[in-house]
Amino acid sequence: MNKKNVGVIAGIAALVVAGGWYLNQGNDAKAGAEQGPGAGGGQPPVTVNVVAPERRDVGVELFANGTVSPVRTVNLHPQTVTTIRKVHIREGEFVKEGQLMFSLDDRADLANVARAEAQVARDTATLSDLERQYKRSQELVSQNFLAQSALDSLLSQVEAQRALVQSNQAAARATQVSASYTSIRAPMSGRVGAIDVHPGSLVQMTTSLTTITQLDPINVSFTLPESTLGSLLAAQKAGEVEVRANVGAEAPPVVGRLSFIDNAVDAQAGTIRVKGEFSNGATLLWPGQYVTARVVVQTLRNAVVIPQTAIITATNGTFVYVLGEGATARQVPVQRVYAFGDRAAVTGLQGSEQVITEGKQNLRPGGKVRLAAQGKPAAPAAAPKQGEQA
Repeated sequence: MNKKNVGVIAGIAALVVAGGWYLNQGNDAKAGAEQGPGAGGGQPPVTVNVVAPERRDVGVELFANGTVSPVRTVNLHPQTVTTIRKVHIREGEFVKEGQLMFSLDDRADLANVARAEAQVARDTATLSDLERQYKRSQELVSQNFLAQSALDSLLSQVEAQRALVQSNQAAARATQVSASYTSIRAPMSGRVGAIDVHPGSLVQMTTSLTTITQLDPINVSFTLPESTLGSLLAAQKAGEVEVRANVGAEAPPVVGRLSFIDNAVDAQAGTIRVKGEFSNGATLLWPGQYVTARVVVQTLRNAVVIPQTAIITATNGTFVYVLGEGATARQVPVQRVYAFGDRAAVTGLQGSEQVITEGKQNLRPGGKVRLAAQGKPAAPAAAPKQGEQA
């Protein structure tokens, strides 16, 4: 094949390629005209999920780790040196106020009581005799058979004997009090702790017999930052402040009330010590137990609540995206009033909007959106009424 034929073939191939390119350009222009202006070059709709805000009362809570502590704990000691005669209670038993717990050896004390009572009886008899003599002497003096000085002397003896009787009566009561120490009774209702003494054990005033702990009601002690002191005092002034204690993930919370706010702030830790008092008839709370305490210091009435994932914080402020007219994203400034869990109470929303929760990272104000559940552009939202926030 000569050079002339090769040149002709090359020219024909070039014409074919040029014609194909021209035809393709025409088809693309036609497709663009059918799709409408902005197609191909504009950003496609962003797939989003939306939720409706919830209106409800929200309790503003303060959280802290606390320790269960009894309202009262009594450590029982004998008030005399003696031996244990009988133990009437068992370890871990619940006792009532006034119940007999320990009996001590009381033989010496009973003998002292009997001797003191006998002394009172003897002196009382002597006093009665002197009083009779004084009465007869008064009659003799009135008949001039006895001098007045003798009557006065007899009166002095009566008064001295009367004082002696009173002194002996006081001594008898003292011995009775000492004898009562040999019967140790529960000073309050509560649960008995460990018992380390047994019948026959020698005890003295430093010996600990056992402890009684009051379990109902019971306290939970915890600390809060000093910045919360103002809200705590305001809530306490307004009425009873609710406190909840969680003892475990599976156990229901125990509800009580705020009973104590310390009179000073810990300057080193910057905290204030508080206590909550709880009814503990079911003994869900135990002294020394660690719990999570929650104090409700305020209730936000009819607050607008949305997921925290819908809130965007940027340099220009805090806002959310909601569905606007024409299936577009509308930016609404909000303010987070109180956050709890994965939700937050906010201001700035009317409560009737559809708030975008997912896909917001790709949104711009006025951008087109479509709902993920439908797979198509979102239905246009109704225009806001006059007076509503746009």
